[in-house]
Amino acid sequence: MAMPTYDDVLAAAKRLKPHVKQTPILESSLLNKWLGHRILFKAECLQTIGAFKLRGAVNMLARCAEQNCLPKRVVANSSGNHAQAVAYAAALYNIPATIFAAQSISAIKAAATESYGAKVQRYPTRPEADRAVREAAADPDTLWIPPFDHPDIIAGQATATHEALLQTGPVDAVFGPCGGGGLLSGAVLATRAMQPDALVIGAEPEQANDASRSLQSGTIETLNSPPDTLADGAATPSVGEHTFGFLQQLDDFYEVNEVQIAYWTQWLQHLLKLHVEPTSALSMAAVTAWAVETTAPKTALVMLSGGNISAASMQKIWQQDYLLQPPNLTQQEEQ
Repeated sequence: MAMPTYDDVLAAAKRLKPHVKQTPILESSLLNKWLGHRILFKAECLQTIGAFKLRGAVNMLARCAEQNCLPKRVVANSSGNHAQAVAYAAALYNIPATIFAAQSISAIKAAATESYGAKVQRYPTRPEADRAVREAAADPDTLWIPPFDHPDIIAGQATATHEALLQTGPVDAVFGPCGGGGLLSGAVLATRAMQPDALVIGAEPEQANDASRSLQSGTIETLNSPPDTLADGAATPSVGEHTFGFLQQLDDFYEVNEVQIAYWTQWLQHLLKLHVEPTSALSMAAVTAWAVETTAPKTALVMLSGGNISAASMQKIWQQDYLLQPPNLTQQEEQ
């Protein structure tokens, strides 16, 4: 399959308009004062199903509808947000959906997926779920909607950044979290076309650093075991062949430890008054490092990927209260 182009993003944006919300751009004057830069947030946590993932799933099925080739069934493998997106998208077209997931799937995301009408089949590990979905997809009447590594998915996810840049106007840098790389690949694709001078910077959990290792080695690296990270939306075993090509075009990439993830999840929820999931907070560690190194005032766009958090994750995030003192930028840089 050919790599998606900016024309594919424009087509996806037109396709998605009846089904996807235009999410708002938010900012915190207090955070801007602390960092010395203007930080704008694209609140995809307010998207239908609570995450940007809806864009890719709907785009793939809407394109099938345009070509009169809608499947009889759809299947997907996901740790949560993509599962909900596929379930919702399939319901739009009255197509039965089955989601293959690891047993570690967030309970709240699994429940939401089932509420949209999909079946959820759980397996001990993510690789086992991935193998099961490949077997199910062998049926010619079944369409596999992958979580990130497909041109239609990347083009759909790119509409989040495309929409954001239309809302914000010129920015100096775009930041996004990285799991499988769909959102971040879309950010590269849209930003390079719309604002080619802007930096695009990614971040992933230190404990799920397959993308970072892949960028360093030049080949796709796979995690040896399921990662233990608060950012469950970024706990994919590896990036994809399509997304890796876009990730190699990034201007910078950061690994973020669990303390920073919890720290910025708390602060973003407090400053923006939003229910932001830990994967969204990954980018803030990168923004902080960029802000410290950038002297002249700049404008940054941060893609908030979602807002679906389980009770168990909330308890872990709030084991320590990080809101007692304003962010110490020097300390954050050192962590």
